[in-house]
Amino acid sequence: MAEVKLAVIGGSGVYDMEALTDLEERHISTPFGNPSDALVIGTLAGRRIAFLPRHGRGHRLTPSEVPYRANIWALKSLGVERIVSISACGSMKEAYAPRHIVVPDQIFDQTKKRDYTFFGGGMVAHISFAEPFCPHLRQIIIDGAKQAGGTVHQGGTFVVIEGPRFSTKAESRIYRSWGVDIIGMTAVPEAQLAREAEMCYATMAHITDYDVWHETEETVNVQMLIDNLNANAALTKRTIAALVPLLPNERFCDCGQALSTAIITRRDLIPREKIEQLGPIVEKYLR
Repeated sequence: MAEVKLAVIGGSGVYDMEALTDLEERHISTPFGNPSDALVIGTLAGRRIAFLPRHGRGHRLTPSEVPYRANIWALKSLGVERIVSISACGSMKEAYAPRHIVVPDQIFDQTKKRDYTFFGGGMVAHISFAEPFCPHLRQIIIDGAKQAGGTVHQGGTFVVIEGPRFSTKAESRIYRSWGVDIIGMTAVPEAQLAREAEMCYATMAHITDYDVWHETEETVNVQMLIDNLNANAALTKRTIAALVPLLPNERFCDCGQALSTAIITRRDLIPREKIEQLGPIVEKYLR
């Protein structure tokens, strides 16, 4: 059976990938509970790809309820090396209009109550997170989105809020004064868990609205999101189909060695049960 090296995590509005063939479902139990849904594995452009709807099929999970650790652990256990994250986001800039794509390069975390790391419980690791998105995977997403006919903005800061409510006008104005470019609810802790798991991770953000700061545009609401999500979903799927053939077999970034100097705990003091819990993530360093 072909290896599964690429995963797509579908955000709001993207709950399946019709282009996949030879489908199979995997129900994976993890030490961190069950993932958001069954993982769907299929073939696209000759590669086996795993697809996972972040909020579950039918959109059952709030951003705070998404089992981020279980999702990343499950994908890592399959052998996944790269994750393309699809996110519906608000724009904090006039030029980033609804139905455009932004491929951010930075994160600003404003979340409050999530499980942010696989570590703790007797094993401590401090990953480098200066560049939270894999630069190589970002460029491939940009190239794929352009091929698919999208209007693409390269780079930008992604402020991540707790949700599930949208921003107040005061919050939106303050975020804009900080210089952020887009706003959403799910890149944290997903991006940092992927880095701890030594997986390349990048976000394709689809703009659905102008949050609530814009004076002449309608304030963000669910119906607005749904209308733009439906349009964005088609572009998302064209982009994935375009980018898959662009992926090299080998990785040329540092993501695959993120833990090589990050684990600080003396090895003989790490509890055996913690090593077993994080097996797919730490096994190459703690055999």
